[in-house]
Amino acid sequence: MNKISILNRGLIKENPVLVSMLGICPLLAVSMEVSSAIGMGIATTFVLLGANVSIALLRKIIPDKVRIPCFIVFIAGFVTLTVMIIEAYAYPLYMALGIFLPLITVNCIIFARAEIFARKNPIVDSILDALGMGAGFTIAIAAMASIREIFGSGKWFGLELPVLIDFNAPILIMAPGGFIVFGILIAVVNKVSKGKAIKRKEFGCTGCPSAATCSKISGGTK
Repeated sequence: MNKISILNRGLIKENPVLVSMLGICPLLAVSMEVSSAIGMGIATTFVLLGANVSIALLRKIIPDKVRIPCFIVFIAGFVTLTVMIIEAYAYPLYMALGIFLPLITVNCIIFARAEIFARKNPIVDSILDALGMGAGFTIAIAAMASIREIFGSGKWFGLELPVLIDFNAPILIMAPGGFIVFGILIAVVNKVSKGKAIKRKEFGCTGCPSAATCSKISGGTK
């Protein structure tokens, strides 16, 4: 796979949110305002990049039996660093993201890329994968936040929009609205890709981070 393909596939073809359906909790919870959504996207990308680089560098010396605890340590370490930086230099964003900032530690996107890609590929490819997947997540959450903020509260980046400030649909910035917009975005991605963004074979055991452990437990049967 060439470098451009690795970088681009996270945008639409293998978008971690709209195709792989990972990281949905922060997507729904932090997508009511664009500023908070972009902040979450950047923070997640930073952690994803740090984890991928660390794992790619040490992939040949990390024992296979303890790779998952090692991945968790790397991810938790970068999340802690991210939280401290945001708290020190962007306190309003720190308050806006709340508990969902430290919960990046258990974001399935980061662990999935570590298990599926970073532990099997060199550092340059892992960097490109992290940037592509991080950009895909950021674009998805920013698009969702834009729709919800504009049509749900009549604002964008906190700025009041003419007409929409008086005529909006508050349900869009509530929990049901999050699911509605999420479904619309998935439909748009499928339409743009002509239904090719999600391939049936990608839902098999091959793409699952726990495939190796599962096959051992079940005696190699599917």
